[in-house]
Amino acid sequence: MSGSVNKVILVGNLGADPEIRRTQDGRPIANLRIATSESWRDKNSGERREKTEWHRVVVFNEGLCKVIEQYVKKGWKVYLEGSLQTRKWTDQSGQERYSTEVVLQGFNSVLTMLDSKGAGNAVEQQNGAPAHDEAPGNFEMEDEIPF
Repeated sequence: MSGSVNKVILVGNLGADPEIRRTQDGRPIANLRIATSESWRDKNSGERREKTEWHRVVVFNEGLCKVIEQYVKKGWKVYLEGSLQTRKWTDQSGQERYSTEVVLQGFNSVLTMLDSKGAGNAVEQQNGAPAHDEAPGNFEMEDEIPF
């Protein structure tokens, strides 16, 4: 199907320190648990309610993994962009299971630390270019439209 989009944007807090694993050839893979919350006021009781959703995030991008390993900690707020992937696996009892994860890999993967020492720093992977740090505040739009 042409014209389809698989893009996920999350702003949330890490529920645990990142887990960094390595492939057999030494490449890092980072696993994150991100909590996003929404709140509202109950119409009947007037009480404030909150719902937290937990997201599994897997990072295959080597540059992002290095930043995550060095700087990202439990409780930190992050902004990330990736895509949804569902994988099939077999548990120890032989039953087939499915897991849906947000994956940061290759093109257009973005991770921005919004808290603590990393506030405002972005690391991106776009168009096959290596991941890089951007200076804080590089998010301003151009005043002029280029056409």
